[in-house]
Amino acid sequence: MIAAPAVDLKGGRCVQLVGGRPEDERVSLPDPVAQAERWHEGGFGTLHVVDLDAALGSGDNLDVILRIARATPAEKQVGGGIRDDARAAALLEAGIERIVVGTRAVDEPDWLASLADRWPGRVMIALDTRDGRILRKGWTEDTGLELAGYLPGLADLPLAGVLATDVGREGRLEGIDRNEVGETIELSPHPVWASGGVTTMDELDFLDGAGAAGAVLGMALYTQTLDPGAVAARWGGGADISQPVKNR
Repeated sequence: MIAAPAVDLKGGRCVQLVGGRPEDERVSLPDPVAQAERWHEGGFGTLHVVDLDAALGSGDNLDVILRIARATPAEKQVGGGIRDDARAAALLEAGIERIVVGTRAVDEPDWLASLADRWPGRVMIALDTRDGRILRKGWTEDTGLELAGYLPGLADLPLAGVLATDVGREGRLEGIDRNEVGETIELSPHPVWASGGVTTMDELDFLDGAGAAGAVLGMALYTQTLDPGAVAARWGGGADISQPVKNR
């Protein structure tokens, strides 16, 4: 399993939100490029970068993402507001290893299939949920889709993985829902990256043992609730995208 620090971008800053709500910003750092470099220098081989402004339709941090791509050799998976072929191509051609698509991918399955076929093994789908229901548009709208019923339909797509984020637990340092995460890993035909609420080493051990391909870590690392050095020592290695991790 790979543990990847989140570098969430809002207004050109590196932030951490609580519960996926833009108005509840708990961490704000002025230099996301320097923060990305610090995570890599601290032993993390993979970074998870999210353009919150693009996801919410309130701005764009593409220039910051490209500066992060140039500044560190860490592998990068980038999400947030990727809703057309041009932005997807711009990121992948700039050397981003994986892109993470959400809203349009859920709304338009044919577009997701086309994108995955064009870039096999380099497209992840973000399934942001609250109480087991998939959300869209930066966690602001309920799609009415249930996660358990949606996952099997992805089986024929050459995806790099599924990013499953429990938005209600995001940033709260209250722990993960082990039953829900375990069920997601079991049902998904693709490697699962878990996000939202990961707070303890015991939870990382659980995710590793359950067969998660990765865990995205935010508030727990930024507040040092989790010891970054200890996490990096065990799970900081870079992911091999040519050999996607399969669920055990």
